[in-house]
Amino acid sequence: MAVSQIPGYRYGDPSLPPSSISLDDLHRIQQALLFTEDDVRALRRAGEILAPQVSDILDVWYGFVGNHDFLLAYFSTPDGPDADYLARVRARFGQWILDTCRAEYDESWLAYQEEIARRHYQDKNKTDGVEGAPPFIHFRYVNALIYPIFATIRPFLEKGESDPAKVERMHQAWLKAVLLQVTLWSQPYLREGAF
Repeated sequence: MAVSQIPGYRYGDPSLPPSSISLDDLHRIQQALLFTEDDVRALRRAGEILAPQVSDILDVWYGFVGNHDFLLAYFSTPDGPDADYLARVRARFGQWILDTCRAEYDESWLAYQEEIARRHYQDKNKTDGVEGAPPFIHFRYVNALIYPIFATIRPFLEKGESDPAKVERMHQAWLKAVLLQVTLWSQPYLREGAF
């Protein structure tokens, strides 16, 4: 799917407000994560491997969410799971996989991370015009889902790389990239000044 055809996808949109996180803050968080240029290179390689498998990855992740009523509830109204909502989020989630591997870690990227954070916390249903679904995702699940998003990506990396050391390098870079994003997404959940 072309990026311009993904409903609600706004990475690179110049009308997004700038992030409240500075590039210096971002660099310090990256340093705390031991995130280096080697990780960026490993992510670029991971992106080459993962790009043709995005739909299969999403099948695994959506299967996981669908098997846990307490997670599926975030995509449901009183009438049950909202298939249109799930489809729109799936398109953005697929692009997120690619964006995670291709990120430039610049002000545009930071602005979109802040947009994603807002959508998880206060504007969850606004982007897709959904009425009746929970108004935000509890942070306990945003944080807890780091592990399945990390653990389940490895078999997909192994399909494109036979060297276990290279797979491990990409897998660790993926973990750091996911931790970095969830750290940024945590900001609206915290008391002012606590981030």
